[in-house]
Amino acid sequence: MRVISGQRKGYRLKGPKSLNIRPTEDRIKESMFNILGYISDESLVLDLCAGTGSIGIEFLSRGAKKAFFVDRSRESIQCIRENLIHTKFEDRAEVIKNDAIKSIAIFGQKHISFDYIFTDPPYKSVELINSIIENVSKWNILKEDGVFIVEHEKDLILADQMYRLKRIDYREYKDTCLSFYTLVED
Repeated sequence: MRVISGQRKGYRLKGPKSLNIRPTEDRIKESMFNILGYISDESLVLDLCAGTGSIGIEFLSRGAKKAFFVDRSRESIQCIRENLIHTKFEDRAEVIKNDAIKSIAIFGQKHISFDYIFTDPPYKSVELINSIIENVSKWNILKEDGVFIVEHEKDLILADQMYRLKRIDYREYKDTCLSFYTLVED
């Protein structure tokens, strides 16, 4: 696992000791960023169910202003912190040990919205994925021109429109899929 591009290109990232953490594969990460294209230096990023933090760190390496990392696992939080120290991005990051849904509500209450939200909840957690999508929409934490990316297993079929979000792209990589959503225009 490594940083693919940008300021910290080639930096190796610490991986999980636990089998419960499943980092996004480098080839999938590279494909996702090719689809997203240019990352503005004013971008705010939310890496939700962050695991190792590799996606948020990739956003930072490509120039994002700040990334928030949310995970409820103590092991993940430690791994994210170590990866941020190694890549020297601690000053542009906020690491939060909390439940994904509670964190979304807190961001919503504080009126914090993001240019990019990435989530990769544990596979087979259909209720959690649906709840994350519902709450991202409900709490209005995705900016008007923002992109919300959900990494999920191929067996999980997500609708083209969910709440106030519409799917604009979908990619399959063997058993892993990426669904890209934006806000529905009023």
